[in-house]
Amino acid sequence: MTKSVLEAPPPRFSADEVATIAAALFGLEGRATDLGSERDQTFLIDDGGAGGVLKISNLGEEAAVLELETEAILHVARVDPELPVAHPRLALSDEYWPRYDGPDGPHYVRLFERLHGRSGGPELDDRALFAYGATHARLNLALHGFFHPAAGRKLLWHLAAAADLRPQVSAIVDPSRRRLVENVLDRYEERVTPRWPMLRAQVVHGDLNLDNVLLDDQGRISGIADFGDIAFGAQVADFAVGVASLLRGRPADDVFRAGRIAIDGYQSRIPLEPLELDVLADLVAARLAAIVTISAWRVQRYPENAAYIQAWDDDSWQLLELFDTTGYDEVAREFGAPRSPVPTGELARRRSEALGPALTDLTYRRPVHVVRGEGVWLFDADGNRLLDAYNNVPVVGHCHPRVTEAVVRQTRLLNTHARYLYEPLIELAERLVATMPPGSGLDTVMLVNSGSEANELAWRFALAATGGQAGIVTEHAYHGVTTAITDFSPEEWPSGFRPANVETIAPPGTGGTDMQAALERLQGRLAATFIDGAFTSDGIRFPSAEEVAALVEETHAAGGLFVADEVQAGHGRTGEHLWSFVRYGVTPDLVTLGKPMGNGYPVAAVITRREIADSLAATTRVFSTFGGNPVAAQAALAVLDVIEDGRLVENAARVGSRLASSLDALRASAPSIAEVRRRGLLVGIELAMPDGTPDPELAERLVNDLREEGILIGRTGRHENVLKIRPPLVFADEHADVLVAAVSGAVAART
Repeated sequence: MTKSVLEAPPPRFSADEVATIAAALFGLEGRATDLGSERDQTFLIDDGGAGGVLKISNLGEEAAVLELETEAILHVARVDPELPVAHPRLALSDEYWPRYDGPDGPHYVRLFERLHGRSGGPELDDRALFAYGATHARLNLALHGFFHPAAGRKLLWHLAAAADLRPQVSAIVDPSRRRLVENVLDRYEERVTPRWPMLRAQVVHGDLNLDNVLLDDQGRISGIADFGDIAFGAQVADFAVGVASLLRGRPADDVFRAGRIAIDGYQSRIPLEPLELDVLADLVAARLAAIVTISAWRVQRYPENAAYIQAWDDDSWQLLELFDTTGYDEVAREFGAPRSPVPTGELARRRSEALGPALTDLTYRRPVHVVRGEGVWLFDADGNRLLDAYNNVPVVGHCHPRVTEAVVRQTRLLNTHARYLYEPLIELAERLVATMPPGSGLDTVMLVNSGSEANELAWRFALAATGGQAGIVTEHAYHGVTTAITDFSPEEWPSGFRPANVETIAPPGTGGTDMQAALERLQGRLAATFIDGAFTSDGIRFPSAEEVAALVEETHAAGGLFVADEVQAGHGRTGEHLWSFVRYGVTPDLVTLGKPMGNGYPVAAVITRREIADSLAATTRVFSTFGGNPVAAQAALAVLDVIEDGRLVENAARVGSRLASSLDALRASAPSIAEVRRRGLLVGIELAMPDGTPDPELAERLVNDLREEGILIGRTGRHENVLKIRPPLVFADEHADVLVAAVSGAVAART
């Protein structure tokens, strides 16, 4: 029976014999110098010219494996010609691996081009570490499309076979060191083996360590040699081999930092998946365990080659001891593995201490400690799934793949500011203009970072265009948090506070807006009226088109501009149009966008007419460092695409109608529900006592009761007695049914 390459004895040709072999098989005459090898013989043939590297395989090597190695190298050379792989050379017989008869039998012989460079180790600087990781990723990318039937070979060095090291561990004489290796293998079998099939896999080099590369004067890889361990395996396991090599010999306090820099380099070409980051440290440890275990086992068999076999032992033991002392969970975190969630109570305490009392309170009596989102669902630190029927920021669903990928791709490519010219910003501006009603004249876009900033900029435009100094908002509106716009947000006003330049009106549909009285009090100083098209903070209201049109007409008659604040009601939420102002048949002077515009990525906009923009430009220019940056612009473009492709405006109308009908039916049997107001997927459920008095206490209890049932909603309105429902627009029929059932149960339990 043929022995494996690790069990078969290495060839034992002398330097003179090797020189003869090189001349006979390849026509290369020169002096042979032994380069050392674990299981083969490798010699430099120096002919005074280009020379070459001759490799004589042991008797356990199979021709199919040599074909695998050769074809892989030729593939890499075609795909990425700049990768410095050592190319194979044809023999005089026109073969890549002719055979030569030795005293113990026929050996395959190969000749590779001679590459130039030096060896390296712990002296590699940060740039070299980063470059090493990047080159490793390039090699994996070059091999990505390659396969060969022999790639399924099994070799004890392969990390897929780490658990197979158990029989060889007994060769480690020192019991404390043997324990270190057994701990690594125990953890490997627990954490890695079950998840190995889920790791990205391909044909990989298998042994891209510092012994198999040459480096230039800057420590960059100038030569890649020895594809002898090539096989089909996990990408991250292949990278772990390189990481283990880069860490050897480094001071203990620099090991993890150096590893992270190499990981950065690799991820500059191939971003690691969360699972790969989670097992990387265990794979590095398994590689170190393989080094010392196979070394101990092979030295027993081939003591004459002990110096070469044990070359990595001391450094590997030091790293294993460091990992064991540090604790493998912490080592995993040092290499980028996701951390376990902090207990909710502790995190809440740290929030209070670090962020202070000015930050708004957490929403629910029992805080929602979220760690992940997907579609309409949020997942908390305890693994519970929560139906998000409250958060309008992820308008196309939490972590929508098209939006997240748009952000990631652009982040990898470029992110800068608007003083440079780049396409995403211009494309977004053009797309937004195209969504405005025909003939509106809304043709100019300014990009900022939040709805507050958008409304702040709209206010600056209004001041410049009108010469006015005052504004009008509805009586419980919210438009933002900047110094100026906080004055336009009565919802946030302290008790007794009223800015001198802001007047409030009742929201349309509530018995008279008193617009003329507000204008009289402003005494002709009006610059702008700000209106949220769904009057969200006023309790969610949808007045008639005539009432809103009257507000716009009175604003214009008083010399002011009309600002349609679409931060809460825009992007299709009302289920009729992309923008809520369209249903009222009015033409705003300025439109502000924010919250859902980037599906969670900070981006906002002001859309106006060119002559209004000219008024501000006559005295100043506006610049926002991050406003409209390429990543933000790509996020916003992706959101528009998903809304269109997913027909989410239509979905909001259809599912919203189903939701409202069910809630209307519930109202008939729930006296505490005074009214259900809705458009699309924006619903307000007003709660009142039997005498019609607003019931904020019941609203608060229901919000918290539903949170305990895994349903997230909010509350709004001047008296905080209106349940606010505004889920992502991917909300489906089954989600609406779950929500209604939960609301029904909560109302019944409290009334």
